[in-house]
Amino acid sequence: MGIWGFGIGTCIGVVIGYFFFIYYLPTHVQDPEIRPLLGRDSKSLQRLIADLPFWVKNPDYDRVDWINKLIANMWPYLDKGICKMVKTISKPIIAEQIPKYKIQSVDFEVLSLGSLPPTLQGMKVLMTDEKELIIEPLLKWAGNPNIIVAAKAFGLRATVQVVDLQVFASPRITLKPLVPSFPCFASIYVSLMENPHVDFGLKVIGADVMSIPGLYRFAQELIKDQVGNMYLWPKSLQVPIMDPKTAMKAPVGILNVKVVRAIKLKRKDFLGWSSDPYVKLKLSEEKLAAKKSKVKHNNLNPEWNEEFKLTVKDPETQSLEIEVYDWEQVGEHVKMGMNVISLKELTPDEPKEYTLDLLKNMDPQDPQNEKPRGQIVLEVVYKTFKDDAVGIGDDDVVEKAPEGTPAGGGLLVVTIHEAQDVEGKHHTNPFARLLFKGEERKTKHVKKNRDPRWEEEFEFMLEEPPINETLQVEVISASSKLGLLHPKENLGYVQISLSDVVSNRRINEKYSLIDSRNGRVQIELQWRAAS
Repeated sequence: MGIWGFGIGTCIGVVIGYFFFIYYLPTHVQDPEIRPLLGRDSKSLQRLIADLPFWVKNPDYDRVDWINKLIANMWPYLDKGICKMVKTISKPIIAEQIPKYKIQSVDFEVLSLGSLPPTLQGMKVLMTDEKELIIEPLLKWAGNPNIIVAAKAFGLRATVQVVDLQVFASPRITLKPLVPSFPCFASIYVSLMENPHVDFGLKVIGADVMSIPGLYRFAQELIKDQVGNMYLWPKSLQVPIMDPKTAMKAPVGILNVKVVRAIKLKRKDFLGWSSDPYVKLKLSEEKLAAKKSKVKHNNLNPEWNEEFKLTVKDPETQSLEIEVYDWEQVGEHVKMGMNVISLKELTPDEPKEYTLDLLKNMDPQDPQNEKPRGQIVLEVVYKTFKDDAVGIGDDDVVEKAPEGTPAGGGLLVVTIHEAQDVEGKHHTNPFARLLFKGEERKTKHVKKNRDPRWEEEFEFMLEEPPINETLQVEVISASSKLGLLHPKENLGYVQISLSDVVSNRRINEKYSLIDSRNGRVQIELQWRAAS
């Protein structure tokens, strides 16, 4: 009877309780109070937006979902590649360090980054006037790696396993200098903008060492201090990709050429019995205008004895191109012959004399080259840069002038980077023209562009520092059609005093163009003085 009574009483109690719950349930439900965000304090707002992506909270950062998808799809292959690279890099470092602690060996038994890839919460790109690209990604990685390191010492063997790794970091990655050869940058510089957050589990003989009181906090502070001392901005880790001098084809030397004379040239004047020869010199793969000798009128065996200096960028591939022309007062000048000298045949600092047969062209199969056209005599010396010249990858220093630079003189290097907000009334096809000491140099034309980018370099060999000289740079638009009314338009100009370049060695600035509403031009100047 007692068991039946307890069951019946329980059922009756549940029914009565449910009835009272339903009976006393309020039928009027009030809407929740809605408060505008402006009415909340800063702490409440921080709690609300804590989990939002960083690109939502900070407009300077862009979404990079496509990069995260790319990393996720490639992660199985990136895992193997990164682990292989880590083993290769760490092997010599470990071999160098373990003798200090009397350890026999340290090896990776297992090295895997797991199946969970890192994600980028956003990315910021910084713009500068230098030849560099700066990006700041926000990296978060809560991975499941399996890293087992085995160490042997005094005949004993111990293993350490790293698990449950979490890394939150905000690195700054700088690609510089930018070069015109793939992958288009010479080095990678990696810095940390703030101390990273690193959390991991550490197992020794199966036990989690990080659970020991005080050890977790000690390890966290130790990692932050060590990483911060090495890589916290402005310190950085440099990863060289290629030689910047080779990639940018920076000047590596000077070729001194003396045009001595020509022998037994052929008559080219239609109504005369002689010719008016002159010589043009140019290095292959070079955009600069050719060097020209004086014209020797009515002479088939002229003597010039003129010296020229040409800047060499790649002696392995470049050649000296020699062409002899017959000057004509009216009409096109007639080519009398040509030849070339490969620079890789030259020994630095060793003078060499050449007596070359003039050819119609450089095709060895052309029967026209068998006809005698005369000869030309040259004296050539190739002088390289000094060994202590400073590398081009350093933005704060400038290379020394090459051997062969006149004593007290130097090399003035002018780089026309770009122009902005230039616009003509009738057309905008801008190019830049340099005027310096009677010489004129021009960049390429850029069609229909208000913000042209040239990135062209010009060099001037000077006998003395240009302390009292002025460089004039003009931005001009040329009509792309055969326009007779407006063939050219001046979009603005700037005059630069070179005294500051001599004292500072390097200047890279944007100059406002005179006679232009908003136009600007970025020009980099370097003065490489002779030692």
